[in-house]
Amino acid sequence: MPPERRSRTRPDRRAGARPKWNTRMRPDDRAGAGPGGPLRMAAPSSQRKSPARPRAAAAVVAAEEERRLRQRNRQMLEEDKPAVERCLEELVFGDVEDDEDALLRRLRDPRVQVQEDSGDSEVENEAKDNFPRQKKPVWLDEEDENEEMVDMMNNRFRKDMMKNPSENKLSKDELQKRLKEEFQHAMGGVPAWAETNKWKTSSDDESEEDEDDLLQRTGNFISTSTSLPKGILKMKHCQHANAERPSTARISSVQFHPRAQVVMVAGLDNAVSLFQVDGKTNPKIQSIYLEKFPIFKACFSANGEKVLATSTHSKVLYVYDMLAGKLIPVHQVRGLKEKIVRSFEVSPDGSFLLINGVAGYFHLLSMKTKELIGSMKINGRIAASTFSSDSKKVYASSGDGDVYVWDVNSRKCLNRFVDEGSLYGLSIATSRNGQYVACGSNCGVVNIYNQDSCLQEANPKPIKAIMNLVTGVTSLTFNPTTEILAIASEKMKEAVRLVHLPSCTVFSNFPVVKKKNISLVHTMDFSPRSGYFALGNEKGKALMYRLHHYSDF
Repeated sequence: MPPERRSRTRPDRRAGARPKWNTRMRPDDRAGAGPGGPLRMAAPSSQRKSPARPRAAAAVVAAEEERRLRQRNRQMLEEDKPAVERCLEELVFGDVEDDEDALLRRLRDPRVQVQEDSGDSEVENEAKDNFPRQKKPVWLDEEDENEEMVDMMNNRFRKDMMKNPSENKLSKDELQKRLKEEFQHAMGGVPAWAETNKWKTSSDDESEEDEDDLLQRTGNFISTSTSLPKGILKMKHCQHANAERPSTARISSVQFHPRAQVVMVAGLDNAVSLFQVDGKTNPKIQSIYLEKFPIFKACFSANGEKVLATSTHSKVLYVYDMLAGKLIPVHQVRGLKEKIVRSFEVSPDGSFLLINGVAGYFHLLSMKTKELIGSMKINGRIAASTFSSDSKKVYASSGDGDVYVWDVNSRKCLNRFVDEGSLYGLSIATSRNGQYVACGSNCGVVNIYNQDSCLQEANPKPIKAIMNLVTGVTSLTFNPTTEILAIASEKMKEAVRLVHLPSCTVFSNFPVVKKKNISLVHTMDFSPRSGYFALGNEKGKALMYRLHHYSDF
């Protein structure tokens, strides 16, 4: 018989065979009864353990013994420590005598809070009780809650700040806010000196971002010169500065605020008006009316907080404080014997006020107290005067064609020279960088000198003589960057020119002769930053232009 056949017909030996491991045992087998044998008692559990059980039990016993040994050693160490140190350790680490794993978890991750012991110890409770309680601030006063009301009707300056008739009384806080709003509106925003966050430090992250931005760009980082080119001056004619307050009286003064986007316009209509400069609408900020006081000249103080004004036939000097909203008349200056106060100059540093008098006298006053410091005299009639850029010298042009240079501190004449080709002077101006002195004469010639030569030489030669005007030059002004000199004459219409510096050539495209909208020019000024140029004419218009080189349209 084949082997395969024999394996299939093998007799069944299950009767005497050992039961397989995967077969399920009967209840009687689990109890210990063998097949056909007597019942046996079940062995105790200790006797039925697998071989691995004794090893696990031994490990548990060893761990328990090690734990008792460590606890005994810790108790011995704790006995040697002072009570203060034990309390401090309990505050820091907690009571973890019975659970060192909790301490290890705290040390690994301080952010994880162990929840096993939710109660505070006595030491912690005592420490919490010892913390000082917050006291009531001493500067809180119950009487401050009763705000004092300020009457707005009795003061004419406060009356102008009323937005509606119901605001006849305001609290002090509301009045302070209203004054702050008026000041910011007049200044065109918060001035730099009033900003609380003026001094700022750049963080390391910002500097790294700037460096990354620089490294991510390519191109030519060495730019060409940004100086103003000569020939043609790109400019845009803007809305009149005083469009919201039109006037038919002659404009005698136009000046931009030294720190804000504000322009001042004053004229023979007895009013000084302030306008916000935006080039489009130029909204009016405020107007100050001086009764029976046709304004000859108005000027900002050096810090821009005050406006000074003189009249054509009065010796009174008006000072308007824009921060306080007060108009202060200066009727008489002790020691000043002038019957009429008209022409004056303010020093660039804001310390002095120079008043041109008669018979060759001009007087130096303190800008703060309006007291007379001293007087100086030249030969003949004084035509015009101006301060140097550092406020240490005074340049005066006489009716005889001479120019005098005076020291402010000692009030002594440093030099005297003859303005070349001038019969008598009409105007004089100095550049803000301390480089040039421009002198205008009655014959329409403007001589441009170097300031150093005016101080050192007896007969200095002009750098250039501008002969584009044929009538007396009555107005001269430099722009803040000393790249443009504006010259004008009030004797002829359209008699205004812009001179390029340092080439001393006239821009050919100004004024536009075809339009003829400038008329007779009496005053001019450049804005300190935004590139505006304004001039006032006899028709009551303050014309304004914006130079393309200094700003984008």
